Amino acid sequence: MKYTMSLDDLNGFIEFIGAETKTKGKDVWFRRCPRCGDVAPKDDEWKFSVNWKTGAFGCLRGSCGYHGHFVELCRDYGYKIGMEVEQEYASFPQPERRIIPRETAIAYLSARGISRETAERYEVTAFDNRPKVLWLPLFNEYGKLVGAKERRMDWKKGSRFQKEIYTKGSQPILFGMKQCEDFSTLVITEGLIDAMSLAEAGVKNACSVPNGKQGMNWIPHCLKWMEKFNEIVIFGDLENGQVSMVDGITKRVHRPIRIVRAEDYLGEKDANDILLSFGAEAVRKCVENAQEREISHVKELADVEYRDLSKLPKIKTGVLELDKALKGGICLGQVVLLSGKRGEGKSTFGSNLFADALDQGFKCFAYSGELPDYHFKGWLNAQLAGTSHTSVRKDEFGDPEYFVDEDTDKRISNWYRGRAFIYDRQMIDGEEFESITETVRKAVSQKDIKFVMIDNLMTAMDDVDDQSNLYLAQSKFVDALKEIAIEYDCVVILIAHLRKTGKDEKGNAFDNDSVSGSSDITNRVDIVMNYSKAPEGSEGDSVLQIGKNRLAGVLKLGKDGIMLKYSAKTKRVFGVRSLDKRYGWEREPIIVEDIDVPF
Repeated sequence: MKYTMSLDDLNGFIEFIGAETKTKGKDVWFRRCPRCGDVAPKDDEWKFSVNWKTGAFGCLRGSCGYHGHFVELCRDYGYKIGMEVEQEYASFPQPERRIIPRETAIAYLSARGISRETAERYEVTAFDNRPKVLWLPLFNEYGKLVGAKERRMDWKKGSRFQKEIYTKGSQPILFGMKQCEDFSTLVITEGLIDAMSLAEAGVKNACSVPNGKQGMNWIPHCLKWMEKFNEIVIFGDLENGQVSMVDGITKRVHRPIRIVRAEDYLGEKDANDILLSFGAEAVRKCVENAQEREISHVKELADVEYRDLSKLPKIKTGVLELDKALKGGICLGQVVLLSGKRGEGKSTFGSNLFADALDQGFKCFAYSGELPDYHFKGWLNAQLAGTSHTSVRKDEFGDPEYFVDEDTDKRISNWYRGRAFIYDRQMIDGEEFESITETVRKAVSQKDIKFVMIDNLMTAMDDVDDQSNLYLAQSKFVDALKEIAIEYDCVVILIAHLRKTGKDEKGNAFDNDSVSGSSDITNRVDIVMNYSKAPEGSEGDSVLQIGKNRLAGVLKLGKDGIMLKYSAKTKRVFGVRSLDKRYGWEREPIIVEDIDVPF
């Protein structure tokens, strides 16, 4: 039956191997190549892709070059795709008695440190008519012969012949299943000779994958049997300081797993090399000293550092009532969702938070998806200037127009130079696409930024290729921002629009579900705030509601919302604090150069 590429199959495969991916056009890019990812340099990422239309896959690393069709990829890694036809294997003739190794096989294995007794135990032999080909039988757990590997004993590097091949029709299973004694510890090696080396050293239940570290098509045939063992030890080849097969097995087999330590290889590559160079005791110690692999994102709760929650570092908002509700301000490591309807001032309030963070000495970064950089700067500098440094003039229609003169703008700019940054939407770095979150991560890590403002969610999503998966992309975007906030101990303010149904006719029915976009967004952030015009007759011009407050727990909804005022002259949003607050740039002395004096 001809296979038709399925996006569901591709997503299932991604989940099966636990890959981290991103989509661009018709290609799904994997952070690490399934084949060479274990040994590739950490900075050599996003080189492997699968085309979700054609099924073609490939790795761009020259030293790997792994490529083919999605069907082959699934078979290599033991994933059963929905439309795949079950492969039929040959019915091998069964030996009437135990297979006795031929002398040519005994001589070859002896040179590798493996005795006649071990060769007889694994029933390894050679062909009578092909004496230089070693024959290694694959018996399943019931002792039935289901396949074999053929290994050229005269093989040399650079030979045009393959070192090992399957006997045609062989079922891929672990070599050594029949020889296992109990279900205590299963030890898996990368090479068949290595499994026999373990047995030679007195290690029981030694098996080998049948086709090297790349192939995982044996797992479906052995999975139920493997999961009967108390634990599994992976004794792969050591390459570039990494033990092979670890990811391939740990992502599929749900049993306690230990891995041989790199230092116990004593500078050698595999079990057979260790046996030949250091003897059986060194091989046994490798298995005995094998350690559990650290599970990503899991640590001992007892090891968590003590933190006094009331003394966590915070960025004050400058609005006394809001800081009180937040128990002192926004904690570093938190993501704040600031929502509001178009044109009601949420971006202005966000800019005000930016100004107050600068005044507290924090480095800040802004992404403005709707304003050009000079417009954002002009608005921010107007807020920082205040009433004393803002002038007024008449526009062409006779209406008052407020502005900050060039000298004041220069003083303010020099005050925050080296501490305030903005996303450059005009810069194009070749043709390579870099997501906003990747840019934010680099900026935060390299410049020690502690306050990030993204204005707004919808414009930040403009580069998403597959708009049909927009809500999923939004959730991943917020997840990435949360990771940045926690990893680099910074505050992230994410501005988003409200749905059209976000308020009732009186304008006071905000809840977390009112935010436009994925309904999952508000679940992922720490604080949800909504900025809107105040109802007629209110004391203020706007009202700030808090619909979620993860750390402090204080909510401000409906009539309990925080009333704020707005100054058209200074663009400032303020509560009980004075409109005439003086920011740091005003408190610094003015340095006047080249004063003209008569002496």
